[in-house]
Amino acid sequence: MAGTGLLPGARKLNLKSAQLRSTKLQGVVSPPLEGRVNRVRIIALRRTARWGLIRPMEKSPRYPPIQVALAVWGLGAALYLVGFFQRVAPAVITRELMVEFALSAAALGNLSALYFYAYVVIQIPTGVVVDRWGARRVLTTGALIAASGMLLFSFATAYPVAGAGRLLVGAGVGVAFVSMLKLATHWVHPSRFALVSGLALAFGSLGGISAGVPLRLGVDALGWRWVMAATGVATVFLAAAIWHFVRDDPSERGFRSFSASPAANKERHSMLGGIREVFRYRNVWLNFIGCGAITGPMLAFGGLWGVPFLVSQYGLSTAQAAFVTSVMLVAWAVGSPLAGVLSDRLSRRKLPIIVGGTIAAALWSVLIYVPGLPYPVLIAIMVGVGIASGVVVIGFAFCKESVPASLAGTASGVTNMGNMLGGMAMQPLIGWLLDRAWDGNMAGEVRIYGFPAFAATFTLMLVWLVAGLVALTFARETHAKQAA
Repeated sequence: MAGTGLLPGARKLNLKSAQLRSTKLQGVVSPPLEGRVNRVRIIALRRTARWGLIRPMEKSPRYPPIQVALAVWGLGAALYLVGFFQRVAPAVITRELMVEFALSAAALGNLSALYFYAYVVIQIPTGVVVDRWGARRVLTTGALIAASGMLLFSFATAYPVAGAGRLLVGAGVGVAFVSMLKLATHWVHPSRFALVSGLALAFGSLGGISAGVPLRLGVDALGWRWVMAATGVATVFLAAAIWHFVRDDPSERGFRSFSASPAANKERHSMLGGIREVFRYRNVWLNFIGCGAITGPMLAFGGLWGVPFLVSQYGLSTAQAAFVTSVMLVAWAVGSPLAGVLSDRLSRRKLPIIVGGTIAAALWSVLIYVPGLPYPVLIAIMVGVGIASGVVVIGFAFCKESVPASLAGTASGVTNMGNMLGGMAMQPLIGWLLDRAWDGNMAGEVRIYGFPAFAATFTLMLVWLVAGLVALTFARETHAKQAA
C-alpha cells in the first residue's frame, strides 16, 4: 500500500475508472450505458431522416390515397362540369338568343348544336391523343380553347361569331370526359371504374343544374353576356390548376399505379389505326348506338327544347321550367353512380343498360303523348327519366372492358361520341320540324309551337331510343372483366 498514496478502497475505484476508460477507447460501452446510447442514436437517425440527410430503407410504393386520387380526377371533372353548363345553357336563354340574333327555331337549334358538332368530332382524336400524350396536356389545352370560345360567344354581335364561339367551346370541353376516364384507369381501382364513371356524370350534371335556375337568376341580374364571360375567365384559372396539380399516372407523384400494365398503355397507335382497331370490337359500336340513344333525349330535351315546351304547354315561367328540367338533371346525377354501383356488384353491364333504357322509354312516352299532366306527375316523370337514364354511364365501363387496355382512351372517345350524337342530331332536327309545323302563333318576337307539333317532333327521340335498345341486345356481356 505504501508508495501509492491511496487507501485500498480508493485504489479499487481508480482501477475501475481506468478500466471503463479503456473499454470506451476500444468502442465498447458498458451494459448500463448501452441502452441510453442506443436511444440517443435512434433519435439522431430519426432527425437526420426527417431532415433528408439520409434516405430511409426503400419500400415498394403504395397506392395513392383516395383524397389525392379524387383531387387529381376532380380537376378533370371540373372541366366536364363547365362543359355540361355550356351544353345546357342555351335552354335557359332561348328567348334572349332568338330576339338578339333574330333566330327561328331551326336557327336556334343549329346555334346550340354547333357545340355538339365540335364535341362529337373531337372525341376520336381525343381518345387517341390521350392514349399517346396523357390527360394533363389534353385537359389544359382543352380548357384554354373552351375559355376562348366562351369569351368570343359572350361578346358576339353577329350569328356567325356566336356560332364560332360555340364551336370552340364544344371542341375545348369535348376532351374532358375521355381524359377523366383515362385518369381513372391509373388513379382508381379497376373494380370501381363504373362507379367513377357514374360520379363523373353526376359531377357534370351539377354544371347542368347550375345552368338552370342559378343561370336564369344571373342572366336576370347581369345579362347573359356577362355571365358567359365570367365563365370563360373562371375556365382560364381552371386550366392553370390542371397544369399545376394533375399528373397522368400516380408514379409521377411517387405512388403505385392502378393501371395493370403502364408499359402496355404506352403502346402507340396512329389515329386512324386506333380507330380501326377499336371498331373491330362489336361491343364498341353497339354501345356507340345504344348509349347514344339513351343520352339523346336527355340532351335534346334538357339541353334546349324542354324549357320552351314547358313554358308553352304548361304555362310555366322560364325559371319554373328551368327548375323542372333541373330536377331531371339532378335525378340523372343521382342515378348515374347508383347505376355504376349496381353494375359493379352484379358484375353485369348489358342487362342494367337495357332495363334502365326501357324504363326511360316508357316514361318519355307518357310525357310526349299525354297533354296537361298534373305538376306532381310531371316532376315524377322527370325524376324517373333522369334516374333510369343514369345507366348510360355503364357503357363506358362496358366499352373499356371490351378492348385491350392500350385502346381504352380511344374506346371511351367512341362511346362518348355516340352519346353526343343525340344532341348534335336532335336539337337542330327538332327545331327544323317545329318550324315546319308552326301555325304562325307568336308571343312578342318569339314563335310559339303547339302540343301536336312537339309530340310529332319528340317522337324521333323515342324511335331512336327503342332502336338503340334493340341494338344493345346483340352486345356480348363482359362480366366486369378487362379484355386481355
